[in-house]
Amino acid sequence: MKRFDSINVIPLIDVMLVLLAIVLTTASFIVKDHLDITLPDTENTQSYTPPEEDPLSISLNKDNQIFMDENPIDFTALKQKLTEVEKTRALTLEVDQDAKFGEFVKIVDLLKGEELDNLTILTESK
Repeated sequence: MKRFDSINVIPLIDVMLVLLAIVLTTASFIVKDHLDITLPDTENTQSYTPPEEDPLSISLNKDNQIFMDENPIDFTALKQKLTEVEKTRALTLEVDQDAKFGEFVKIVDLLKGEELDNLTILTESK
């Protein structure tokens, strides 16, 4: 009988690479939920189709914290960043249903002041 002195690890590496590919693929779908924003429900809304270029995402959570492209940002820094954005760039605004209405209005007023009119406010369809 032949004695085994070593283990062939090549098939194990193949299996690990497949598992890594699966994890990385599914992780990109999970990233969006880490802000924990509950969008308000609406009945008369249109479906949203993202534009070809990646839209600039602004979010406001239930604790009234502002996020730009998933990164926390304060209002003055947001104001500074928005001065550098092209006027035709697509924007999406996600606001938690429990956020203060005044904070939402401040963000919309800031966008309007910077003449950033290509705005989509995201909601959940009932």
